[in-house]
Amino acid sequence: MEAAIITIMALLFLSFVALGVFVTVKAVKAAKRGVDRTLDQARRTVEDTTLRAKSFGQAGAAGELARLRLSLRTSMRATQEALQAGVGEDASLKESLDLFHRLSAHGLELDGDLKRLEREPDRAWVAGQLPELTARTERITGSADALRHAARDRALKFAEDDLSALSAQIDVEAGALRHWTDPETASGTVPGATTGTTAPGAVSGTTGRRAGAGHAGPGTGGEPSAITAPDPRRTAYPWEKSARPETTT
Repeated sequence: MEAAIITIMALLFLSFVALGVFVTVKAVKAAKRGVDRTLDQARRTVEDTTLRAKSFGQAGAAGELARLRLSLRTSMRATQEALQAGVGEDASLKESLDLFHRLSAHGLELDGDLKRLEREPDRAWVAGQLPELTARTERITGSADALRHAARDRALKFAEDDLSALSAQIDVEAGALRHWTDPETASGTVPGATTGTTAPGAVSGTTGRRAGAGHAGPGTGGEPSAITAPDPRRTAYPWEKSARPETTT
């Protein structure tokens, strides 16, 4: 009997130890992911700030390369945010998001090419590559902008349709709320009533007000649900926005 109790206690102890190790490993991995994410976000912020300074402060090929990279990253980041924010409420945007992921592969390749050319010492040769690089950048950003604008136009159209339907329902409800008296009682006569008397069950003008208007609150009986944005999914793209507020000059 004592041996069985000791065995059970030993098994429980080992189970708690294994659980503690599992929780510790998970916590360490989560902390490492958080640190890596913070470092990536800080690196992107510094890189964007540097590109912005170069695009305004440097002339020639170096300044043009910085301008192209900044334009590419800004357009791709804005499109990524718009699609990821809308796909949670509009499943039709999933295909658009898939197309954006394919476009991002081209954008990532172009960003790498532009970054390598920033270290190229032959500035005359780099200047000769700028027309082709500018055309590639405009094609990618143009496609990204088209996806973003279409997604926002779609969201605005749905919001406008919903608002129109809601306004029509409110107009009907407001009209119903104003009919607080029965048409027959409103005319001053009650069936079966004689001069100077009031028919049994007749309701005075003030007592019977708002008859039939028994649902002043929301149809569900509670407060409107809060509107929350979907959590952004982490990607490896350099235009991914930092979760922390960024300050620009």
